[in-house]
Amino acid sequence: MTAAPQFDHSRLEIVSSAECVRLLRSVTLGRLVYTFGGLPAIRLVNFVVDDDTIVFSTGPGDKLLAAERGDLVAFEADEVDSELHIGWTVTAIGHLSVVSPDESAELRRMLPIHSWLPMDEPRLIRIGVEMLQGRRLVPWAQRPRSGSSHHR
Repeated sequence: MTAAPQFDHSRLEIVSSAECVRLLRSVTLGRLVYTFGGLPAIRLVNFVVDDDTIVFSTGPGDKLLAAERGDLVAFEADEVDSELHIGWTVTAIGHLSVVSPDESAELRRMLPIHSWLPMDEPRLIRIGVEMLQGRRLVPWAQRPRSGSSHHR
């Protein structure tokens, strides 16, 4: 028996961790949120999911430096139909790290990791996912009415 969907205070459906992973695997573009010069920075990256990590390619620069430091970052991917007002968003939180050259070669053979931009000295970096949250905007008829007991 399938459990009834759970909704948050905004009447967005709460997505399970397994569904979050499935949704992440269905898209290739997301946003990395990290710290650059003491300020928040957001960069679009194309990525792949490998077990419980998010992997992407980068060249020398601020993202690579953040990975070398092991910074705590956020990552978000989504898909939204602006005409139908439905869609989903998944946010992952975890620490960045640099993938070793040996493991990078293996991952590049096994996974469809490709940069959209030309890069000098591309390196693979990963987010070790420590927290995963997802929300889905469902059609109006499927949303709970105000005061419903399905809210969390």
